[in-house]
Amino acid sequence: MTGNEQQIDRRLEEAIRDLLEHRGPTATICPSEAARRVHQCDDDGWRNLMEPARRAAHRLAEAGEVEITQGGHPIKSAEVHGPIRIRRAR
Repeated sequence: MTGNEQQIDRRLEEAIRDLLEHRGPTATICPSEAARRVHQCDDDGWRNLMEPARRAAHRLAEAGEVEITQGGHPIKSAEVHGPIRIRRAR
């Protein structure tokens, strides 16, 4: 992993934490919100950060900071297939 990739990973994790901090205690976010925040441009380049944003969510879930949900229910990283939401760990 390059230094730039590591920096983007850290920024995505920070974006997830910050977005959740500014939402209600039971609110969720989409990984795309973190990707858009880190990309900070008006074009569709944020889409290239979607997979890194999902990986950042999984790292934070493994650390016990967040939960990944599908259909409003927590799901383990290994069981994820399709769109996810991220919420504070409960």
